[in-house]
Amino acid sequence: MIRAYLQYLLKARDEHSLHSPFLFDLYTQLIRQDNPSEPAFAPIRTLRKELLNNREQIDITDFGAGSRVNGSNQRMIRDIAKNSEKPARFARLFYRLIQKYNYQTIFDLGTSLGITTLYEAAANPEGRIISFEGCPQTARIAAQNFQRLGYRNVDLVVGNIDETLGKQVAEVDRIDFAFFDANHRFEPTVRYFETCLDKIHNDTCFVFDDIHWSDGMEQAWEAIKAHPKTVVTIDLFYIGLVFFRAQQPRQHFTLRF
Repeated sequence: MIRAYLQYLLKARDEHSLHSPFLFDLYTQLIRQDNPSEPAFAPIRTLRKELLNNREQIDITDFGAGSRVNGSNQRMIRDIAKNSEKPARFARLFYRLIQKYNYQTIFDLGTSLGITTLYEAAANPEGRIISFEGCPQTARIAAQNFQRLGYRNVDLVVGNIDETLGKQVAEVDRIDFAFFDANHRFEPTVRYFETCLDKIHNDTCFVFDDIHWSDGMEQAWEAIKAHPKTVVTIDLFYIGLVFFRAQQPRQHFTLRF
C-alpha cells in the first residue's frame, strides 16, 4: 500500500478544488470537521478499550480475503479489536454523515465486534441498521456489545453475505447509507455494490473500506467509479465515498482526510 499511498498524497486536494456547493459543504463541514468529544462517543470508546484488553479467544469463520496480520482461525478478541476495527475517526465520519442527511435505513456489511456499527446506531437511534457478519462467534460478541450499550436499532444478520445480502435488500424499500467492509476481493465487492444498487435513491451514500488494500480492491474501486449509476466519488485513501445525485456533474475526487 506504500506505492498507493504516495500516489494518493500527490493527487489529494482540499476544498479549493471543489466548486459544487454540495461537495464544498460535505468536505468542509463533515469530512474535515471532527468532534471526538461528542458525548455519544464516550461509552463506545470505553467499550473499545475493554475489547483491546480482552484476551478471550474465539474461533473465526472467514468468508473473505482473510487477515494480513493473523492467519489463524483462533484469535483473541483484543487482536480483532486492534486489527479489524476501523480507527475511530472513520466511524465518527459515518456518524456525521448519517446525522447530517438523516439516513434511516443503513446497511453495514461486516459487523466484526460492532464498534463501527455502534457509531452508526448512535447517529440515528430512530433509524434501522442492518448489520451483516459471517462469523457466528464474532457476531455473538457484537450482539453483547449492542445490548450492553442499549442500542436496539441494530438487526444483526449472521451468515455468509453471499447468501444473506440479497434477501435483506429485497425486504427494504430503500437504502440510505451502506458501509462495505466485508469480502475484500474484487468480484464480491462489485457484486455487493450491484446488489445494493437496486434500492438506492438520489441521496444515498455508499462507503467502501480499504479501496487501496490490494490490486483487487483498487480494481473494484475503479469498476465502481465507472458504473453508469455512480455520479460522484471521493477517494480518502482508506475509504471511498460514492454518491448518486443526478443533479451533480459526474466527477471523481481525491481529497485529504
